[in-house]
Order: sequence, then C-alpha cells, then structure tokens
Amino acid sequence: MNALKSGKIAVNLRAFFILFQMKILRLSLLSFVLVLFQKESVFAQTKIKKTLFVIVDGISSDSKEKIPTPYLDAIAKVGGYTRAHVGGDKGTYSETPTISAVGYNSLLTGTWVNKHNVFDNDIKDPNYHYWTLFRFLESQYPHKKSAVFSTWLDNRTKLVGEGLEQTNKLQLDYSFDGLEVDTIHFPHDKQAEYIHKIDEKVVDEAAMYIHDNAPDMSWVYLEFTDDMGHRFGDSEQFHKAIQTMDDQMGRLWKSVQYREKTFNEDWLVVVTTDHGRDSKTGKGHGGQSDRERGTWIVTNAKDLNANFKANPGIVDIMPTVARHMDIHIPKDQAFEVDGIALTGKISMNNPTIKKEQGKIALTWKSINKEGNVKVWITTTNNFAKGTRDIYHLAAEVPVTNEKAEIDISKYPSGFFKVVLEAKYNSVNRWIVEK
Repeated sequence: MNALKSGKIAVNLRAFFILFQMKILRLSLLSFVLVLFQKESVFAQTKIKKTLFVIVDGISSDSKEKIPTPYLDAIAKVGGYTRAHVGGDKGTYSETPTISAVGYNSLLTGTWVNKHNVFDNDIKDPNYHYWTLFRFLESQYPHKKSAVFSTWLDNRTKLVGEGLEQTNKLQLDYSFDGLEVDTIHFPHDKQAEYIHKIDEKVVDEAAMYIHDNAPDMSWVYLEFTDDMGHRFGDSEQFHKAIQTMDDQMGRLWKSVQYREKTFNEDWLVVVTTDHGRDSKTGKGHGGQSDRERGTWIVTNAKDLNANFKANPGIVDIMPTVARHMDIHIPKDQAFEVDGIALTGKISMNNPTIKKEQGKIALTWKSINKEGNVKVWITTTNNFAKGTRDIYHLAAEVPVTNEKAEIDISKYPSGFFKVVLEAKYNSVNRWIVEK
C-alpha cells in the first residue's frame, strides 16, 4: 500500500514538473516575441535622414516679404522663417562680396571668402582645403547618395569640384545641370526667358527624382529671379519671378511631403538666397549695403535654436545640415567653420574680438549654460595650405562669463587665429593687422 502511494506521488510530481516546464517554455517564447516586437518597433521609429537645400538667386529679404509666397510659408509653418545675412563681418578681414558664387560657396563650406577664396563668379582659385558638405558626406558615408540640380554648371564642376584632384576626385551620384550651354534647345534671348525655361526643367527633374529616388543630400539652384532683378530692378517682372519661384518650391515641397508620408524618412529642407539687391534701383549687388547683405532663410526644421532668430549668416546652414545628417567635422576643420548650427543645442554665438595694448579681449553670448569655454590661439594659417596649425590653450573660463582676456605680449604681432571651444559648438575670430 505504501509502495502504491509512493508510486502515485512520483507520477504526480513528474506531471507537475512537466506542466511547470511547459509554462516556463510558453513564458520564454512570449518574452522572446515581446522583445522582438520591441526591437522592430525601435527600428521602425529610426527615420532615415535626408536633406534638400535650395538657393534661389538674388532676392533681398524686403523683396521676399512684399510678395505672397504661400508655399514658402507652408514650409516655414512647419519650421520657421528668419531674416539672415551674407557678406561676412562688414569692415573686417571676413568681409565678403555679395556676389552669387561667393554666397554659394559660403553655404557649401560654412566659411567666408577669406577662407574659401571665391571672390567672384569667375571662380578662379577656390581653396578646396575648406571642404564642402558634399565632400564630408561622400567621405564619411560613401553609401549615401548625393545630387545637384542646377541652372549653372559651375556649381558642380568648380565649387563642389567634382572629379578634381584637389577634392580627391569627388563624385556625386546624380547631377542635372549644364542646360545653359545648350543653345540649340535653349536659345539665349535678351529677356532671359531661356533661364526661366531651364529653371523649370531643373525643378521638374529635382521634384521627380526626389519623389522617386530620394537622394540623401540634394542641392537645387535656380537663377531666374536674379536675372529679372538685373534687367528690371524692383519691378513687376522681378516680383512675378518671385511668385514663380514660390510655385517651384511648392513642387519640391510636395515631393518631400510624399517621401515623409510614404517612407520612413526625416527631411531637412532649407531654402535661402545668395545676396540681396542695391537700394537705389534693385538692379545691382556686390556691395555692403544693408539691402545687399540682407537675405532670409526658410526651413521645416522643428528644433530651431536661439541662433536662428539672431540674424544668422548663410555660413550657418552648413553646420545645420551637418548636424542633421550626423556628419562629424574633425576638430581641425571644425575650428575653421565660421557658421553655427541653427538647430539643437549650442553653447554660444555672437563672438567679438578686439586687440589693444598687448591683449585680446573676447566676448560672446552664452546660450546654453553648461561647461567651460576653452580659448585656443595660433599665429599661423597653415590650414589654408593643407597642413596643421598648432593651437595653444590660452585660457579656460565658464561659458557664462561671456568674456575672456588673453595676454599676447609674448606672441609676434600681426596675425592671430582665436577659437572659442565650448560643449556644444565652437566659434572663431581672427586678428589681421595691416
């Protein structure tokens, strides 16, 4: 009898352990499925980052604001609109001509003319040691796709420097440009109607290609507005060209919206202009008047920072795009960038520099209050020749100080490059004595 009971107990225990093991297995399978689902959800939430930046030529900020631009307004409603500037720091070493190609290269490199060395539309001798956005992208992410859609061939062949030894034979993935040299299909006329037709072709191609292929970084350049400005100044023709440009932006914006809605993509769109117009007639540009320097930026970026509303420069677009695209700018190159990102966290902006009585006085506007500012100084400009500058740490102060002073009595006089390096960004200023 005891043996029989012992046998039943043993059977019941085995059954209990079998049931227990089955429950454990079911729980393990359920946990595995839940973990897998969570990983898939996280993956689904990781959006692919894309950028489209557009330069529409020669529209001063006051001209832009006089004319209804519903499509630009729609982009700005998502992100923002601000007045901006070109021309560098007026009356200083970085003063930059308010000329088209000069402005394009300031956007591409994030530097003013004293560095990128494009002083006019002849583009005789660009300094390719100051890398463009496309070179950074292709260098760090060779699998990502780049594209240029342009009414001026030199943008790709000279400014971006595709295929040149100086850019390590940089190759873009797609280009649509050069139609201005096709005088058979686009015969040149005195009213520049052929440029309008080319702009239309460029926009159609860009809108279609973005819709279907979505390059990771695209540059669109349109010329017609500047041509109307040169020919007619502040006129009905110029204003109508601005309205036409806005319609073109609507077509590009529609393609971006399609990509964001249909695919897992996070698009940064930036639309700007390269210079303003002269105050007298609106026909010219190139000088340093407020109207020639006065430009604007429209973007769909949602995390705009204090720098966006502080009259930013065209050079600020480059680090903004780099930040969105997760492009890492090495310290030697970052120390040369004149722009400050318009999105995300920044430590400071609005730096000033002044030399007097053997000292350099520095000031800045503190934006984020975290950490210190390291003040670096060098008396060489080897970077411009392709080699390194040796910087010396001259001071370190809390970013909230908003000022620092450096004793330079021990340094040779004449030339100083000073970099303020903080937690979220760096800024630089030069002393150039005549």
